[in-house]
Amino acid sequence: MALTGTRVVDEKNGQQIAFKTGEGNQQGNSFSGIRGRTDGSTFVDVEMSSATTGGINLDKFFEDVEGIKDELKEMERLQQRLQQSNEESKTIHNAKAVKNLRSRMDSDVSTALKKAKLIKVRLEALDRANAANRSLPGCGPGSSSDRTRTSVVSGLRKKLQDSMEGFNKLREQISGEYRETVERRYYTVTGEKPDDRTVDVLISTGESETFLQKAIQQQGRGQVMDTISEIQERHDAVKDMQRSLEELHQVFLDMAVLVEHQGEQLNDIESQVARANSFVRGGTAQLHTAKVTQKNTRKWTCIAIILLLIIILVIVLPIVLKK
Repeated sequence: MALTGTRVVDEKNGQQIAFKTGEGNQQGNSFSGIRGRTDGSTFVDVEMSSATTGGINLDKFFEDVEGIKDELKEMERLQQRLQQSNEESKTIHNAKAVKNLRSRMDSDVSTALKKAKLIKVRLEALDRANAANRSLPGCGPGSSSDRTRTSVVSGLRKKLQDSMEGFNKLREQISGEYRETVERRYYTVTGEKPDDRTVDVLISTGESETFLQKAIQQQGRGQVMDTISEIQERHDAVKDMQRSLEELHQVFLDMAVLVEHQGEQLNDIESQVARANSFVRGGTAQLHTAKVTQKNTRKWTCIAIILLLIIILVIVLPIVLKK
């Protein structure tokens, strides 16, 4: 059964990888050609032809890749929801509304964190599968199969890193906006602009809320309690959000190290070319050895036949001459 493969694409626009095969009338399958590039996206042309090794099978690999891409899309959706929620928080001034928004944002961040860790684990599983695949005949380091699998996994890991970087920017944005709010509150009460150390202390201790409460009390008692509740909800929301996003940021840092390491491997063009050449030279050497062996076999076969004929002649000829 000969298999023919179609194009496999993994691009930043979220298009799914397609890997379709068709049946022929010969048994076995293997790669006959693979072309790839890894300049931020991954593009791989895979053609399948007949063979008998049966060692190269990417169906399960690309099935796992599709699952990870779905999780990455969900991560992107959660990031957009958090961005919208953060913008919404600037327009509401009711404690209950702030509390509901805080609960929703906490849930989204928690889900994003779980998905990030899950994707990280699944990528590590793909790395282990790739390592195991290198022990198969024709799939060693630098082979077309290994380069395909490595480049696709690296592309997914880079995409996760980009997603995590988006969450990190959101974390910095929320932190910066809250810091500006604290500075304004301090200036409103004291008439002085606080230095960075003072702002850091106010944020870490929560005393910034006390300053605004005093200002509100000067304006009248009617709205004080509701506003104080709203302020406290905002403070708690920011602290919880920062704590969750910090944990997410740690996953981002772990991924950045892995991406950088794999990037060095993939960008080492000379190493890749040298490995590919070594495979070509190895194949050429094997063909040469096979030809020499075949030639020697034929030569010794001919010699054996000649010797056999000579022996027959030596035995038969005297008998014939006597007659």
